[in-house]
Amino acid sequence: MKSDLVLVTGAGGFIGGHLVADLRRQGYRFIRAVDIKPFEDWCQIFSGAENLSLDLNLRENCLRAARGARQVYNLAANMGGMGFIENNKALCMLSVLINTHMLQAALECGVERYFYSSSACVYNAEKQKRPDCPGLKEEDAYPAMAEDGYGWEKLFSERMCRHFREDFGLQTRVARFHNVYGPFGTWDGGREKAPAAICRKVIEAKASGRLEIEIWGTGERTRSFMYVDDCITGIGKIMPSAILEPVNLGSNELVTINQLVSIVEEIAGVRLKRIYNPAAPQGVTGRNSDNTLLRRHLNWEPGIPLREGLAKTYAWIYDEFAKRQRLGAPLIALGSRSRCDTQSLWPAAPASGSGP
Repeated sequence: MKSDLVLVTGAGGFIGGHLVADLRRQGYRFIRAVDIKPFEDWCQIFSGAENLSLDLNLRENCLRAARGARQVYNLAANMGGMGFIENNKALCMLSVLINTHMLQAALECGVERYFYSSSACVYNAEKQKRPDCPGLKEEDAYPAMAEDGYGWEKLFSERMCRHFREDFGLQTRVARFHNVYGPFGTWDGGREKAPAAICRKVIEAKASGRLEIEIWGTGERTRSFMYVDDCITGIGKIMPSAILEPVNLGSNELVTINQLVSIVEEIAGVRLKRIYNPAAPQGVTGRNSDNTLLRRHLNWEPGIPLREGLAKTYAWIYDEFAKRQRLGAPLIALGSRSRCDTQSLWPAAPASGSGP
């Protein structure tokens, strides 16, 4: 019901901001957007929503966020690209507090539907040792051998959602995201993922005249990348569905990192010398999404081609990079988050008494 209060946690982040924007486009009138970051660091913020800056590691803040909500989209987590995940395992594990407290708060506040954003990092590493990795099926998460830190937290939180549904009747839905990218995402500072990092590196190389790019590893590891519009569409379809088990939400267009670089070079109209860094974080050898279960339930799967999504992402990062240069800021921000200001964003409208 579009007159119901909907809660989006992690709303100041990349996917959360797009989700709030989409809910507003659909006509939802009451949206509570929550993130730990100060408002000036939110990637997108809308005056039509109730915006709260709250630390959801704390149970009392989860209760405050969930009060009155009928639906909860829990996207809040400590996460980033492979470099961040490999170097912040304990911090990633602490996100278990967010989902645990949010589930408790949802139950106490009478929430009807609860969406949890999991990750392909839950999958057994033994099944991801080949670059020509066949698509990972949902059952491939067991026997459990998840990505250390981040993947284990996601897998545990998936089980929490299952047991809250089985034991208490809270209708939980879980999607395993596969490498989401697009505009309004972090593109520098250490938490950015491969598509945004490569776009930025290509732009920097052109701007500096130093036509070379560092690639982590050999460039032959494989991944699939899902454009954010497909992710938001998938969330909207999974939330009201009858899919009780965790389900993949990802593209099955498998590419090597070298191929990813080549696509961005083509978009930018440049060819760069490739410098490989075998000591950099790389993750598993190959990972792709098997969408059989998603198609069976929804008769739909992500379908935006990588080349199309990267063109839009490159254009947005190029504009942000140019803006930073005009302002005389450093080429690479020192902080862990980039400021995603654009003229399309509404000014912040903090709710009375919001904080801390």
